[in-house]
Amino acid sequence: MTVRNLDALFRPRSIAVVGAGTRPGSVGAVLARNLLSAGFGGPIMPVHPRERAINGVYAYRDVASLPETPDLAVLVTPPPSIPGLVAELGQRGTRAAVIITAGFGEGGNEEGSRLRQATLDAARPHLLRIVGPNCLGVLVPGSGLNASFAHLAPQPGGVAFVTQSGALVTSVLDWAVPRGIGFSHLVSLGAMADVDFGDMLDYLASDGQTRAILLYIEAVTNARKFMSAARAAARVKPVIAIKAGRFTEAARAASSHTGALAGVDAVYDAAFTRAGVLRVYDLVELFDAVETLSRIRRVEGDRLTILTNGGGIGVIAMDALLAAGGRPTTLSPETIDRLDRVLPPTWSRGNPVDIIGDATGARYSDALEALLEDRGSDAILVLNCPTAVASSGEAAEAVVSVARRAPPHAPPIFTSWVGEQSASDARRLFGDNGLPTYATPGDAVRAFSHVVRYRRMRTQLMEAPPSLPEKYRPEQAVVREIIDDALSDGREWLNEQESKQVLAAYTIPAVPTEIAGSPEEARAAAERIEGSVALKILSPDILHKTDVQGVALNLASPEQVEAAARTMLERIAVARPDARITGFTVQQMVRRASAHELIVGMIEDAQFGPVILFGRGGTAVEVAADKALALPPLNLKLAHEQIASTGISRFLEGYRGRAPADREAIAATLVKISQLVCDFAEIVELDVNPLLADESGVTALDARIRVQASEAPPHARLAICPYPAELEEEVTLANGRTFLLRPVRAEDAPAFHRGFARLDPGDIRMRFFAPMGRLSPEITERLTQIDYDREMALVAVAPGEGEPEEVFGVVRIIADPDNRRAEYAIIVDSSIKGQGLGRILMDRIIAHARRRGIGEIWGDVLRENHRMLAVCDEFGFRREPHPEERDAVRVVLTLPGAERDDGASPQASSRSSE
Repeated sequence: MTVRNLDALFRPRSIAVVGAGTRPGSVGAVLARNLLSAGFGGPIMPVHPRERAINGVYAYRDVASLPETPDLAVLVTPPPSIPGLVAELGQRGTRAAVIITAGFGEGGNEEGSRLRQATLDAARPHLLRIVGPNCLGVLVPGSGLNASFAHLAPQPGGVAFVTQSGALVTSVLDWAVPRGIGFSHLVSLGAMADVDFGDMLDYLASDGQTRAILLYIEAVTNARKFMSAARAAARVKPVIAIKAGRFTEAARAASSHTGALAGVDAVYDAAFTRAGVLRVYDLVELFDAVETLSRIRRVEGDRLTILTNGGGIGVIAMDALLAAGGRPTTLSPETIDRLDRVLPPTWSRGNPVDIIGDATGARYSDALEALLEDRGSDAILVLNCPTAVASSGEAAEAVVSVARRAPPHAPPIFTSWVGEQSASDARRLFGDNGLPTYATPGDAVRAFSHVVRYRRMRTQLMEAPPSLPEKYRPEQAVVREIIDDALSDGREWLNEQESKQVLAAYTIPAVPTEIAGSPEEARAAAERIEGSVALKILSPDILHKTDVQGVALNLASPEQVEAAARTMLERIAVARPDARITGFTVQQMVRRASAHELIVGMIEDAQFGPVILFGRGGTAVEVAADKALALPPLNLKLAHEQIASTGISRFLEGYRGRAPADREAIAATLVKISQLVCDFAEIVELDVNPLLADESGVTALDARIRVQASEAPPHARLAICPYPAELEEEVTLANGRTFLLRPVRAEDAPAFHRGFARLDPGDIRMRFFAPMGRLSPEITERLTQIDYDREMALVAVAPGEGEPEEVFGVVRIIADPDNRRAEYAIIVDSSIKGQGLGRILMDRIIAHARRRGIGEIWGDVLRENHRMLAVCDEFGFRREPHPEERDAVRVVLTLPGAERDDGASPQASSRSSE
């Protein structure tokens, strides 16, 4: 991930357009016209081998003739010329290029792919950044930059639109310009040879002119980079995406239930949800979402009150609300009494609040004031349909007047004045006064749903998950031996017994299973099992046993088992004569009448790597198609959210005398499967189906696992960097006290609050440069929920006997997106200062920065913090004047030998207390 030299792309001081033309209608001519007419403040230098001038501006024969080095070059010349131009520009010092030209491997063209690679090879030594090829260009209206062949010039604004489709840029412009919607950036990424969505999210997240980021995505090329950047951006501003190709069929054949259920689009849904990206499905919804989120900062829940002068449109709005998963507000008795006093006797006395078709502005005002004071409402939707006996304009003015007087904590107001001729003035009035307004009740309810979903995702990003109820250490050595044995035998699938042994190694309960090579051995196995047994065929070629009647249940005696085994062999010999039969599995029948059949699985997605599946299981699993996907690593909070997003979740709560299932055990199983997948890169597919779940816990009845040899580290294929357990170690202080040093986890939030309460006020001021009475939830979330790809925080914890862990020291580095520079910060519990913990923490975080290839760590230290300055001196930090704080110094440590592979000179910042 890198934003390096993107300033030259979006804030250039000078521009060259190579291939600028004069032929009417040509791309070169349109590009030159747009660049020269957009109001750019610096020099624009057209390059053309024959023309003396382009649109009255002197043109240069070639790049070598340019009087100065352009920051940005726009290239619209034939494909074979592009690599040479990029090399020449890079040698001159140009830092960015927009390649409009197509013909770089689209559709699998071999020569085009060669040119694409040659272009990247030419750019790499100079760190020259490329947008494209095959793109419409880049527009930054606030800077007068229009390096595109778009047909319209956008207005400046606060919305950034990034798309793989150039046609979408022109379509969005055509839609937005007459509506007065402005943009901070419009970027057509094209083939994304270099700059991609991850780079753009990183850049726009820190751009002060951008208040919302819109994405049109056809495919993500680097899932880990995208997820890291999207999660960081979504914490600071809305990120809204359209994903095209929702119904594209997966190219591969699925060999498991999980593979059949996990569609490509569902994986994108899981990724967007995990990153905090709001997904929408068309352009109108995209811009509605932007307008809504800009005007309505938050709602507290999903309860909506509908106020209307027409019963029909009220019912339409209510249907839309229920279909979207929202809840209608139940009006309090106090609210109903108040409405009774101000409304006609014929009002609806419920939600929707129908105030009758002759409703005047005063009636709207009285009703709305009452509803705003109902504490059970999270938002209010005000509807109006035109009538001949009441003024829609007067009603709109009344709503605006009430909204102006409403206190800050009042529920937000949405509006929809239905119609066109009589509604246009009302909509303009609402817009001028900051009230979101929509053409139809359905659009308004959808907008309310956007805010609810956005709030929910933001809350999920900030919540601290609980820890697993038991401390468990999986037996990784057992799993390693099973996988290695299978791979050495040339087997792709573990047998059922091996699969259950893998689950048991991760403390997932499974029914004990014996393997029998013949009907006689199956009988002998049944004699060792108490009660009825289940018999299943064992074959590497038969994965879905019920499809070939390869399962026999409730066999009451060993004799029945032997007979069933013989019959099964005869039947399968006819149904699957090609199948290799290795025997049978024999296991005790599990009788749990009230248990639910679930499925837990994993499949490896081409873009996002491993994906965890949960849903309704059993033999009809594909027919039910009730499932939810999530990206690992999971914690308990994420696992509970995954469970709650399925239809079977409601049944797990219990009904009609059926006890609720143990949701904690189900969630723990998801977390453990996630950990298994993170630990072993060889596991590429997994099914636990059915997983029985009832009030007494969970049990896996059947399991299958597919493995492939892998040389990559276990975490390399994951879209989200998991907890780096390899950094855990025990350390002993000078006083003999032992601490566990480990990376911070989201579950540490309560310990951070307790640790902060123990700190001396002076130590707090040393760390934060200001007094603080408490850690806010936002700060705690920022300190404990980190992206291990971008930053690292090590905590020193002391577990108590039967007590939660306590944090006694924290050190962190936060790297920039280029991984060149990192800010450090450190704080140690006031009660153990002077025992060497600060030095240990500094040593470990510097070592981690060196391993990451970070070239420079820096921090800000108050001049009076002599202890921290002494530690910095010991580690070789140099002191520099602070650029802003007279009472502080900047300490900087250069890490030699940490040069990045991409040729950049690396660099890493801090407020500290030790």
